[in-house]
Amino acid sequence: MSNSARTGGTEAFNGISRTRFGKSVESRAQIDDAARQASFTPDDGEALNVYRLVPVAAADDLNWQNSPSQGEVVVAARTAGDARIVAASRELDFMEIDSAPADDVTTINASAFRNDKLYTVIEIEHGRRDLRRGVLEGDIAVNNIRPTQG
Repeated sequence: MSNSARTGGTEAFNGISRTRFGKSVESRAQIDDAARQASFTPDDGEALNVYRLVPVAAADDLNWQNSPSQGEVVVAARTAGDARIVAASRELDFMEIDSAPADDVTTINASAFRNDKLYTVIEIEHGRRDLRRGVLEGDIAVNNIRPTQG
């Protein structure tokens, strides 16, 4: 029994696609992006945006129980989502200490910066080529991992 089907043409589908890998517009863009990232040096001047991450939840909001507030932070990043990742990457991860997470293999997903109920992201500059991706202003403490047992 064959799994082939006719799709409007005269020939049955034989399981071989007529498309060629890497020839579509999307594939070319992905290949070009990957090559550009692999060869990136600071002199390339990647266009980055500057974002301010601002705490928006009240100090007594229960969401702060799992992630302490780090105050306002300014970062250079590619997108607003990337800004959250850049800020979260500066926090201590459980893998760097003698601890274990509850729900994942990393604690980076539990960062307050990744929670839109705790932090909002505001773009303050666009398309800067003189910056490197990372935190520009603000102190991010590394005491974000709290023991659950005393």
